[in-house]
Amino acid sequence: MERVSSRQKKKKRVCSFCVERIYEIDYKDVNRLKKFLTERGKIMPRRTTGNCARHQRQLTRAIKRTRILALLPFIVE
Repeated sequence: MERVSSRQKKKKRVCSFCVERIYEIDYKDVNRLKKFLTERGKIMPRRTTGNCARHQRQLTRAIKRTRILALLPFIVE
């Protein structure tokens, strides 16, 4: 009888922007940016989304710009 390890290998997440060959994230693309926010309006971390570091930085910058222009809310209540 084999033991099942408590830590099973999880599937490596892939950066969705790299897969779609998007090099610059547009802050005006609100529908794409909404996918990376929680229901409370927080930006999802890299380990959850699977983004690479470069695109996660661009994503954060784009979301913050979009919030300042009032295209996305700061907080969802």
